[in-house]
Amino acid sequence: MSTAAPWRAEEEKAVVAASSARRIRVALLGAPNTGKTTLFNRLCGLRAKTANFPGTTTDARVGRFQLADESGEAAEIVDLPGTYRLFLELPEARICRAVLEGEGVYRQPDAAIVVADATNLSRSLCLVGELLGIGVPTIVALNMVDLAQRRGLTLDPVRIGQLLGCPVVPVVARSGRGVEELRLTLASALGTPPVTPELPVPDLADGDALLDWADRVVEESVGGEGAVGSGGDTLTERLDQAFTHSVLGVLLFAVVMAGLFWTVFALATIPMDLIDLTFDVMGDWVRATLPAGAVRDLLSNGIIAGIAGTVVFLPQICLLFFLISLLEDTGYLARAAFVTDRLLCRFGLPGHAFVPLLSSHACAIPGILSTSLIPDRRDRLATILVAPFMSCSARLPVYILLTSLLFRDRPLMAGLAFTGCYLLGALAAMTSALVARRTLLKGHSRPMVLELPSYKLPALRTAVLTAYQQGKTFLQKAGTVILAICIVMWWLSAYPKVEAPPEAEALRAEAVAIEASDPDRALELTAEAASLEAPHRQAASFAGRLGRLIQPIYAPLGYDWQLTVGVLTSFLAREVFVSTLAVLITGEEVDDPADEGVFSRVRDARRDDGTALFTTATAASLLVFFVLAMQCLPTLVVTRRETGAWRWAVLQFLWMSGLAWIFAFATYQGLHLVGVA
Repeated sequence: MSTAAPWRAEEEKAVVAASSARRIRVALLGAPNTGKTTLFNRLCGLRAKTANFPGTTTDARVGRFQLADESGEAAEIVDLPGTYRLFLELPEARICRAVLEGEGVYRQPDAAIVVADATNLSRSLCLVGELLGIGVPTIVALNMVDLAQRRGLTLDPVRIGQLLGCPVVPVVARSGRGVEELRLTLASALGTPPVTPELPVPDLADGDALLDWADRVVEESVGGEGAVGSGGDTLTERLDQAFTHSVLGVLLFAVVMAGLFWTVFALATIPMDLIDLTFDVMGDWVRATLPAGAVRDLLSNGIIAGIAGTVVFLPQICLLFFLISLLEDTGYLARAAFVTDRLLCRFGLPGHAFVPLLSSHACAIPGILSTSLIPDRRDRLATILVAPFMSCSARLPVYILLTSLLFRDRPLMAGLAFTGCYLLGALAAMTSALVARRTLLKGHSRPMVLELPSYKLPALRTAVLTAYQQGKTFLQKAGTVILAICIVMWWLSAYPKVEAPPEAEALRAEAVAIEASDPDRALELTAEAASLEAPHRQAASFAGRLGRLIQPIYAPLGYDWQLTVGVLTSFLAREVFVSTLAVLITGEEVDDPADEGVFSRVRDARRDDGTALFTTATAASLLVFFVLAMQCLPTLVVTRRETGAWRWAVLQFLWMSGLAWIFAFATYQGLHLVGVA
């Protein structure tokens, strides 16, 4: 059931052998949580790029590094998806086999490095045995030897190498210890005849025999107090009892996640404000430098504002992935996934989905990007489809405005309604996932098969590089298309140009007449003229005309053309609804939706027939609509990028928008039926 992502030329260069000067190619393999990515970053640093494997939507990281020999030859290393075994019928295992065997467009690697966890060597040796069994030149990077030594284990890399018949290099990827020796060993091993192992690998079809073989290697080469049969690590066991407990584990998980998102919101505020300020200064400079006209408006209100609307989320995204990387490196995320798997599996989602769904409370875009953590394709697609239901920070201005309209002077009720929005979104996400897994993505959620990794201090270098890579990916995948959307939406709102209403012209003429004698009054008149001109201009724009054209679709929900325009412009970004409404009603944009002056004018706004714009039923209908609707074109773009096909983005849009319309209709009409206007 794999859906091929469109194969772009630059990605083909990254993953498929293509250069005329043939580079040495090395495959990097390892089970999850063995430090494979940390080692990759140590070898390549920033000399790496992310692409998709051909025919899949799975990320591939390809980098270059210098072999530590006299020639200084450059080698290419491919970071393959984490897998416990090669011959499992799982997407990540199939990709690894395809690369190792040189199938299709892949070029067979010259050698493979397997990252093995020194604290749990048996687990990694099964993968090593499979590689040796199919004849791939293999080097074992025995990672986390420092942690193994602290736990009382004594390892003999030379003896392990003799038993396996391949080089074994002890490393500490987090600190870089042993990485240079790994380069030297790889350089000398290339072209060296294979060595006969003392313990030949058994038939690969016999899984039990392979496990027995791995245990024998460990028994003959690993000793000490922490070795197999010596009683284990009691501290690790006590921590696991707490973190995986059905009640305490959930509470600890809630505390950790609350702390994570508090940190994201608290620390990202400063750089986000600086980004806003920077682009505001740029926009002011353009307006002050260029003569009035279409070019100035395009640059200041279209291009600069569009780029700002994209880049402003970058601090949140980078910080979020930085913290997630730290949590993953400590070993905690595996425990959290184990706890949440019990709940999510009832709705057809795996425990791996909890990070993307929680990330979506900040922004659905990084939430969708982080679904790469989910190994099964159907689970990943289901998570992508429902992630935008989680109430993101962009919805907050709308929630504040509408709950304030519904429950003025009743903060408790407003707070309960605010909380209800989050609960409604989460319930819609879970129910939609259940529907998807029983129809289009039919099948049971893949059981979470994982071995709980060792606890260890996180690698800051890895976290920084992960944040950098994810931020770069965000800008590359979403930035250009978002900019194009912003320009189109600006054009629809700015054209056609119309004459100012007579009332506004009269006020401006009066302001000019008294400017010399009463400048303060002149400024007031000019501002009053602008407040009359802005809604007139919006109503006459293509966006306003489109609102009147489409308004019959939203009429059963209680919306007039003004609210329809607000809904339409909010498809660019949800928070645009408040600014659009403010311009249409008050004639000026607002930063604070709770501002009392603007709030009073919005509350008292009238429709063309003189009736109130915001009745209780209309405000409640809008609130439900904004909780459920897909009103974020950038998210749709990222959905298309991550799934590899527009049909999933279209399905996501139609399902969420349809669900929002139905429930908003039920809310509006239901309240009318019970006598609430």
